[in-house]
Amino acid sequence: MPELPEVEVTRQGIAPFLIGQVISRVVVRQPRLRWPIPRELVKRLPGQTITAVRRRAKYLLIDMPAGTLILHLGMSGALRVLTAPVAPGRHNNFDLICSGKTLRLNDPRRFGAVLWHPAGGTITSQPGLFDRLGVEPFAPEFSGAGFWQHTRGRLAAIKSILLAGEGVVGVGNIYACESLFRAGIHPLRAAGRISKARYVLLVEAIQGVLREAIQQGGSTLRNFADSRGAPGYFQQEHQVYGRTGLPCVNCASPIRHIRQGQRSTWYCPRCQR
Repeated sequence: MPELPEVEVTRQGIAPFLIGQVISRVVVRQPRLRWPIPRELVKRLPGQTITAVRRRAKYLLIDMPAGTLILHLGMSGALRVLTAPVAPGRHNNFDLICSGKTLRLNDPRRFGAVLWHPAGGTITSQPGLFDRLGVEPFAPEFSGAGFWQHTRGRLAAIKSILLAGEGVVGVGNIYACESLFRAGIHPLRAAGRISKARYVLLVEAIQGVLREAIQQGGSTLRNFADSRGAPGYFQQEHQVYGRTGLPCVNCASPIRHIRQGQRSTWYCPRCQR
């Protein structure tokens, strides 16, 4: 599933092609994604000028005077910018067409989303979509002290807290495993029983891992590719994720694999406590 780095890499790739462009046509080939694509987009969007391409957590926000188009890549989605006509494939569910350019959504598993929020007010196109999202990991307000305060009294495992996205957004399974390893924190440790000093280390680790992943184009484990179709390379830097039984890069202990809820977790039993 694309996580924050993959979504940010996608945003950086499509933004230069879209900002300032006037939408000429919208094509909906498969309206049944995670939520139905609003029918109104076909008539509402043509003639609109794209003013910004933003990201909130794992959502891409395409701004225009009439409102904001909200895109989510789901589990298998990818966006491509086409500068020449290309016949649509089987899973090309949605096209946003500008003068000479097409933003095409490919989503084989159809867990992605294309939603619309009219101009004015807070984005609430889908009830609960943004209500409980935490701070952005690179925002000034994301700090060790703040994250420590957020977790007081919480007995849930720290990895579960990270994946919930209420304290900080965008830290999915890959980057939670990698960040906890860098910070030396066991993924099963109760969030409310971690010291403030260790939360400072964790925030630094999260920011470092996400920044490096973005610089390397994200992680391509199955089918992620950027807006040009190029894979990411951060998977080559994974220190625990997917490395069951391989030696820890720090202490040579075998990396362990466990299940937490419905997700796989990898960690070093010696370096993380």
